[in-house]
Amino acid sequence: MTEMKYRNSDLIQQLIEHEGLRLDVYKDSLGIPTIGVGRNLRDRGLSKKELTDCGFRDILDVWEFGLTRQQAEYLLLNDIKIVEMELSKTHPCIHGLDSVRQRVLVDMAFNLGMPRLNQFKKMWAAIHNNDFITAAKEMLDSRWATQVGNRAKRLAKAMECGKWLEN
Repeated sequence: MTEMKYRNSDLIQQLIEHEGLRLDVYKDSLGIPTIGVGRNLRDRGLSKKELTDCGFRDILDVWEFGLTRQQAEYLLLNDIKIVEMELSKTHPCIHGLDSVRQRVLVDMAFNLGMPRLNQFKKMWAAIHNNDFITAAKEMLDSRWATQVGNRAKRLAKAMECGKWLEN
């Protein structure tokens, strides 16, 4: 897989800003047990390697003790790698994009999941044509945009102009 062009630290900061960071287990808006930066404990949980790397005996330790920020960022990096692989496999064109637009798409994939992100057919067609104005419009013309509000506006603006603008 080709490397992404952005710095992981920039994406981590962006995702924490958009998703939030919770070191204790909580229920998300759908009632799913979650921890860290949106780690779904019901569907993804923690692998044996992640539990060991974080110094936990089992998942019950996570529920009892929660995470440190370092552990949360470790899990987030693992989640980012999964999203990058899924995006690369489904849309290899992502590697031809600049770092800002790559971060936009990883952020969207992290938030929506690939099945829902793949439904943005007009956005993807525009991206394939390097028509980022249309891609941004298509991002905003979605139920997702109404659900996430300012996050969608910020990501669409970055998609359109290839720069991060202040909120």
